[in-house]
Amino acid sequence: MLNIFCRTLIIYLVVIIAMRLMGKRQIGEFEPSEFVITIMISEVATVPLENVSIPIFHGIIPVVTLIIAEIILSFFCLKNSRFRNLFVGRPTVIIQNGVLIEKELKRLRYNLEDIIEELRNSGYPNISEIECAVLETNGHLSVLLKPEYSPVTRKDLSIPTESSSICHVLIKDGTVLFSELSRVNKDMNWLNSQLKKQNIKKLNDVFFACIDPAGKVYIQKKEEESK
Repeated sequence: MLNIFCRTLIIYLVVIIAMRLMGKRQIGEFEPSEFVITIMISEVATVPLENVSIPIFHGIIPVVTLIIAEIILSFFCLKNSRFRNLFVGRPTVIIQNGVLIEKELKRLRYNLEDIIEELRNSGYPNISEIECAVLETNGHLSVLLKPEYSPVTRKDLSIPTESSSICHVLIKDGTVLFSELSRVNKDMNWLNSQLKKQNIKKLNDVFFACIDPAGKVYIQKKEEESK
């Protein structure tokens, strides 16, 4: 039992590291080669778990080999466009000036039902309003509307805008994130004063606290304290 537990934990850590090395992508954003690598890793990693008589390295070595192969392939794809087109493919325009390009749809084996469904899901139900639609190598459909159908922006209406930024989390479950605190040029004295304004005496009473781009501070107390 302990042997199975240790083997499972080791394989789990190896696979997690392998997936981290592949980069931060969602499953639907994988290139073909990355998707194949992912499937193969999931298969070979389970071999030593299904049969404890097989050495654990028979699962680790194939995973490491696949990741090295993926890194080398990514390097060559980065350096050589022809190599990338061969293994990854290239984006394909399937709608131009509101007209479906039939030959490209046939070549890609992309039927009308698929593209209409994809356009509806993306919020572009009217093909005649589309300037250009590109099927990316990961299967995602990128759509550019004709100028007359493009949404109006604040710049078009000459409305003054302020630079936007993310909110910085300062406290999570009673723990101060000092890196974020210094990023907004604040210190503990300032933070303690903000807590004092809301009658909070201890950091452990805070569940969440952040500051927005305008300098407004939001603090939420833990449930047991707020009841």
